[in-house]
Amino acid sequence: MSFVKEFKEFALKGNVMDLAVGVIIGGAFGKIVSAMVEDIIMPPISLLIGQKGFTNEYLALGEPVRKAVEANPTLSLEDAKKLGAVLAWGDFLTIVINFAILAFIIFLMVKGMNKMKREPEAAPAAPPAPTAQEQLLAEIRDELKKQNS
Repeated sequence: MSFVKEFKEFALKGNVMDLAVGVIIGGAFGKIVSAMVEDIIMPPISLLIGQKGFTNEYLALGEPVRKAVEANPTLSLEDAKKLGAVLAWGDFLTIVINFAILAFIIFLMVKGMNKMKREPEAAPAAPPAPTAQEQLLAEIRDELKKQNS
């Protein structure tokens, strides 16, 4: 089998196409979740903590950064990174929130799909009808009970 033919067979399988569609939709969905966190969830949190979200929060690690922050307490994370080492905990926290929301939504989707895939439980089958021999034996038993009583 030639390399091109083998690749064509692989690439046109249904699973590969499903995966490609899933990756594209997942990328778009990730952007939706990021926008939701940045534009809907973080603003109320900002009101509570009195800042504009966590994204620009950091801890200065290098001496040049510390001096720059002392001179300008509103120094942005981007500018601080240019000056030296920083621990960007706010950006990390925002990404963790994005992940948690995305993981929860995917969990709900998988749970829903599994519920749809499950077949309803079948009602217990009725016991089979007695065979002709069993019916005859039951009649004999009933006759013997009548004679003994």
